[in-house]
Amino acid sequence: MCGSGFITVTPGIRFADGEVDDQVRIMTPEKAKKAGSDYIVVGRPITAAKDPVAAYERCVKEFLGK
Repeated sequence: MCGSGFITVTPGIRFADGEVDDQVRIMTPEKAKKAGSDYIVVGRPITAAKDPVAAYERCVKEFLGK
């Protein structure tokens, strides 16, 4: 309907075992990919993590399935 160049971006990404914080609608990286997202927006699960690099790597792994 929107054409082949249309991309989908999903905000509000949280880890399944993480805090929801003030988000009402959340989705895990894996669920976002399965729902057809091309890109995800991840904030506090990475920036507030004790190890932001590890959190980023986890997010990439869950989203890409690697």
